[in-house]
Amino acid sequence: MRFATIVEDGRATVAVVRGRRLLPLAVPDPRLGSLRGIAASGADGLERVREWVERQPEEAHRPMDDVELGPAVPDPGAIYTIGLNYASPGEAHGARPQRPMVYAKLPTAVSGHGSVVTWDRSLTANVDAESELGVVIGEPAVAVAPEDAMRHVFGYTCINDMTSRDPWLDGDQWLLGKSLAGFCPVGPWVVTRDEVAPEDLRLGCAINGVAIQDGSTAQMRFSIAEVISYLSHHAILRPGDLIATGTPARLAGPLGPERRLQVGDVVTVWVEGIGGLTTTIG
Repeated sequence: MRFATIVEDGRATVAVVRGRRLLPLAVPDPRLGSLRGIAASGADGLERVREWVERQPEEAHRPMDDVELGPAVPDPGAIYTIGLNYASPGEAHGARPQRPMVYAKLPTAVSGHGSVVTWDRSLTANVDAESELGVVIGEPAVAVAPEDAMRHVFGYTCINDMTSRDPWLDGDQWLLGKSLAGFCPVGPWVVTRDEVAPEDLRLGCAINGVAIQDGSTAQMRFSIAEVISYLSHHAILRPGDLIATGTPARLAGPLGPERRLQVGDVVTVWVEGIGGLTTTIG
């Protein structure tokens, strides 16, 4: 299944995506009224949602073009980001650090598909976009082994890990440099884990239609299971938490690795099997 968030009159509602249509959820169970609630409900809750959806008439569905999409996970409890998790071109097989590099973004940074992201250029003028496969946690995870980790995944989404590259932020204040308002576009929806095999998905990023990244999750130094296990031994992972699992190398051209985001840019990050997440820079 695919779950999106639609925004109307400032109110966020979870909806099921069916092709180019959306079905706002009104399951008669308050625990299933949010993406985090559905993620926490396990297989039984997801089955109740499926059964409810199948009973709804066609006229209850709405064209996707008629609604505003919010962040696919509008209220994550935590957002973990994994650094340096993709092998460099030509890197020896198996070469990796001893443990994942973990930092974070604040939940207040999330924005949705089609959003306009702007910021105070006196704080930073050097901002990058990065395509990342996002993992949405379902069942809480505490000190899980890698072989048990994937059952704690609810689904997958696209994340644009927008980051300041100014040395006083990227070098000294990573949390702040990654957490300006809107710096975590998430979406366009969440695809449940039964529909995605995450081990070898192409993913990339384009600015104004020009590719700046094109890689595969097969290049990950630490697998999703290893990342979840590692995090869960240091923190409690809760339903709706997000993990941005790393990003492939920047392409050499034609824009080059030093091109920063500019006003008017249209950025699209995409992940095979999930979709494309578009952001305009204001």
